[in-house]
Amino acid sequence: MEIYRDPVTLPCGHNFCRGCITRTWDLRDDLTEHRCPECHRIYRKRPELVRNTTLHNICEAFHATETDQEQTGVFCNYCDFPVPATKSCLQCETSLCDHHLRKHDRSGEHTLLPPTTDLGKRKCPIHKKVLELFCTEDDACVCVSCSVIGGHVGHKMMSLGEASEEKKKKLRNELWKLMAETKKAEKRVQSLEEGGRKAQEKAYGDTERVTALFRDLRRRLVELEKRVLSDITRQAEQVSKYYDDVIRQLEIKKEELSRKMRHIEELCNMTDPLTVLQESDTGDLCDTEDRHDKQLHDGGDMDVAGISYTLHTLSDIMYQVIGGIYIHYIRPEDILLDVTTASNYLHISNDRKTASWADRRQNRPETPERFQCSQVLSSQSFSSGRHYWEVDVGGSDRWRVGMCYPSIARRGEQSLIGCNNMSWGLCRWDNKYYTRHNWREIQLPDRIPSDRVRIYLDYEAGQISIYALCDPIRHLHTFTATFTDPLHAGLYVGRGCIKISGGNQGL
Repeated sequence: MEIYRDPVTLPCGHNFCRGCITRTWDLRDDLTEHRCPECHRIYRKRPELVRNTTLHNICEAFHATETDQEQTGVFCNYCDFPVPATKSCLQCETSLCDHHLRKHDRSGEHTLLPPTTDLGKRKCPIHKKVLELFCTEDDACVCVSCSVIGGHVGHKMMSLGEASEEKKKKLRNELWKLMAETKKAEKRVQSLEEGGRKAQEKAYGDTERVTALFRDLRRRLVELEKRVLSDITRQAEQVSKYYDDVIRQLEIKKEELSRKMRHIEELCNMTDPLTVLQESDTGDLCDTEDRHDKQLHDGGDMDVAGISYTLHTLSDIMYQVIGGIYIHYIRPEDILLDVTTASNYLHISNDRKTASWADRRQNRPETPERFQCSQVLSSQSFSSGRHYWEVDVGGSDRWRVGMCYPSIARRGEQSLIGCNNMSWGLCRWDNKYYTRHNWREIQLPDRIPSDRVRIYLDYEAGQISIYALCDPIRHLHTFTATFTDPLHAGLYVGRGCIKISGGNQGL
């Protein structure tokens, strides 16, 4: 009932699928005889199954065609059982196999298409005619009647082929755009993957560094503990020995006093005045008591000051380790304000640490480097490594602190920190705090809980981070960029004064 698969021929000349005839014989209870299912010829011995090569080749070719046809899922409308269709007729709205296609009317009025099930969609729903034209004004496929007497009279028409080519052209253009966007997305993914890889490498390096630092911290703490305990033990032994010596001396004194007391009692009991008067004086032994008390006071306590001095090493270790974990510490004297960039409305202190709003204009020469607004830069610049500096902003309620390129403008509003693409900063205006870069502003949700602010630069990582030095230290914001020039510290003072600070109290 189906196409042969691996056909074999029996001696009687009938053909069967190898699998079918084998299963048929294997299922029989009587294995002493084997019948041909077609002519019922009996074979006492199971005959050898020989492949019918000619029939096999024909079936294989048919199977290949059948597979292609069956993929469409369209079958002949005239066959009594499912036979894959070869063509579909648009006029008849039927699908036909090869056999019925030979009998079909092949006149020019009949349009044959590859097998399809949506023949109804290819005809005009109003006039029931084949869709042959495309209306460019309504963007719809129409039949000839629609363009003559229907709703598309007078509209510009194109053939379906022309309209299809135009749409394909637009689709190709859109495809090119999508391909370009895909390439951009792929590059972005590669960039992000590279960034993620570098972040992982950095995290691994930081982990190794922190592990080594804490290992060193534990070693140094153990050494310090041994040292302090050794000092305490040594001093305790010294104090104990001292007390033993003093007690031994007092025991000797006690025995001497007892002897003297007995001698005095004997003198007191004598009746001969001459003997009493001729005895030598017993001496005064009581003054030794004050001397021993003074010795106990001077040498009988532990050296607390020495132990405290040793314990001060602990704080030094902590500062060194914390500094090693986080940043290369910049001492206050390393950041100085550059007076040549200071506005004439700023007063710069003699130590170049404090910038104050000046009511009176300062008599400095106007140069291209000098800011017109009340702003000033540091004399130092940073083009590599990790650094940070701190500023006390408690003396003003209108200020900006941050970092910028030396090429920042010196005139106009675009010269303010954060109002250009060359600077990054934290700003306060009255009771509002916000970060700003290239005019993009991010307002902080609440008041900064400290008058001291830390600006931390990691040049290679492209990061400027800002912290409030409260307890604990609070991270406010991190800017991310690719730095191309050296960076200077920058201050803006709109009222009052702010001061660059530093020191270990920030750690």
